[in-house]
Amino acid sequence: TVIIIVIHTCISDIHIFLLNNIYSYPFTKDEDDGTEVGDGADEWMQRKTLIKPPDQVDLTEAELKEEFTRILTTNNPHAPQNIVRYSFKERSYKRIGGIDQLAIHFMLAGNLLHEDSDEARQQRARQEEVTEVGGSEDRPESVEHQAKRRDQKLKNQFKFTERPSQTLNNPLRVKSNVKSVLDTNWVIYDAYMEELQKQNKERQKASLKKEEEKSKKKTILVETEVSFLSFVKNFKYFEDSSDEFREQEGTLLPLWKFQHDKVKGLAVTSLCWNQRYKDLFAVGLGSYDFTKQGYGMVLFYSLKNPTFPEYSYITLSGVMCLDIHAKLSHLVAVGFYNGCIAVYNLKEKSTQPMYRSTAKSGMHTDPVWQVKWQKDDLDSNHNLFSVSSDGRVVSWTLVKNELVFTEIIKLSMAFLFSTACGTSFDFHKQIDYLFLVGTEEGKIFKCSKAYSSQFLETYDGHHMSVHAVRWNYFHPKVFLSCSADWTVKIWDHTVRTPMFTFDMNSAVGDVAWSPYSSTVFAAVTTDGKVHVFDLSINKYEALCQQPVVPKKAKLTHIDFNLVYPIIIVGDDRGCVTTLKLSPNLRKKPKVRLAHWQHRKSKAGLKRRGPTRAIWPRPHLSQGCLIG
Repeated sequence: TVIIIVIHTCISDIHIFLLNNIYSYPFTKDEDDGTEVGDGADEWMQRKTLIKPPDQVDLTEAELKEEFTRILTTNNPHAPQNIVRYSFKERSYKRIGGIDQLAIHFMLAGNLLHEDSDEARQQRARQEEVTEVGGSEDRPESVEHQAKRRDQKLKNQFKFTERPSQTLNNPLRVKSNVKSVLDTNWVIYDAYMEELQKQNKERQKASLKKEEEKSKKKTILVETEVSFLSFVKNFKYFEDSSDEFREQEGTLLPLWKFQHDKVKGLAVTSLCWNQRYKDLFAVGLGSYDFTKQGYGMVLFYSLKNPTFPEYSYITLSGVMCLDIHAKLSHLVAVGFYNGCIAVYNLKEKSTQPMYRSTAKSGMHTDPVWQVKWQKDDLDSNHNLFSVSSDGRVVSWTLVKNELVFTEIIKLSMAFLFSTACGTSFDFHKQIDYLFLVGTEEGKIFKCSKAYSSQFLETYDGHHMSVHAVRWNYFHPKVFLSCSADWTVKIWDHTVRTPMFTFDMNSAVGDVAWSPYSSTVFAAVTTDGKVHVFDLSINKYEALCQQPVVPKKAKLTHIDFNLVYPIIIVGDDRGCVTTLKLSPNLRKKPKVRLAHWQHRKSKAGLKRRGPTRAIWPRPHLSQGCLIG
């Protein structure tokens, strides 16, 4: 018996196979027991003696019984251990940890199958099916089939005389398909003319279809132009004649709806009119739900084109607020949900902002709820302010290519020893350093730019978040506030208690003073209604309560146009609706108007032509709220 040991190295294990190879010898039968004995049996029957080499070491019994453990590992000694590859993420060469230790010593592809394996059984089943269907006579392995193959005469491919018999003859053509050789030129001409007429008819049909499509497009354009012109006429000349019969009521006429295809899932978070171009306004789009934060948009619409925005910017974070510069109308300040402040330049073709705040430059850590442009500083640098939920009111100065921040005040709660979350603010129309800040806790702080450590006054007027605070355009002491506690309150900043409180029966999203009267203001609520008040006519109820959106939609913001008698309202579906005020909603106080006319006649002023504004703008000191 010869024992052969084969060592196979692999990753998991080392297999040792013992193969027994028994050689056959010529056998002879033993006469005693009748067994057969080979020719070399005598050699094997002899007693074997151990031959000891002369240089063998003599070991004791203890040394012989001592066990030596040898561990065989699966690591390939020839495998490289220092392979490195370039990492584009870290921009450096990194060493590879996992190295392939597999070493193949021998590989032989065979076609033998074990007879008990599944594949061999399937092969046998296929062969049995072939024999059952074709029979033993048709099998190619049968003797008869091989005999037939021997009897077949092979074709001689080199003998040219047998080639005609080997080629296949083409089938005969049908006589009807073969044209007569006797066709004259007239027949060919007639066939050509018929084909030409068919082509002309097809061209005529195609041209008719194109003309029909063009006519349909023209009719659609004409219809849109007619509808647009009708709205323009309503915008210019419509006056609700029924207002003559109802002194203390008014209506709102819907004009246009501004909606973009890409704003699905976004809400209107800010509205702002351009003070230079009176028909242009900006819309900020984002989301008030912190679980559905994504991209945002800044759109600029014109009343002359309600179908498509004039400018559009897509932002990585949701837009929470925006403001257009009063003098430089191409500069737009935007506040985002991630706490960033950006300034866009409409004159540039780039969709990226010209200025952007970063973590190094004092970026807010919470959403920015409002931004406002202010007068330039002493170095003629543009300046803007922002308020955020992190309790900071920050001044931003545009210096070269960066925003330089200055923290104006830190909102804090005196009794709770915590930071208040700012939600809105507004600067006084006459006193530059005076401003109001509304908080999420319901408090309103009167602050000054000169004092950064304390508040001038604290108003405890609301029980929930203050959504907006607005100074009156004409009266220097009066401001307006609205909250999620369903109330709108009018304040005198010298008194800590409100002068008027209005219950709206729903959370109030935004409120705004009218630019033509000190006693008119409007508010929007989450139930989809617009409320318009005139305190000179009715101090207790609204002159108009009109729903302008579907029941499930919520109104978020409102803003008055500075020249035209219209307002714009935004909802939580990204749609902006323009509404025209009826005559009862835009009345000017008689005392103020008469006093203004008296001052005009006394000064000897003469009218030199039609003014650009529809309503005359009186002096600030002539605003009368309660008289």
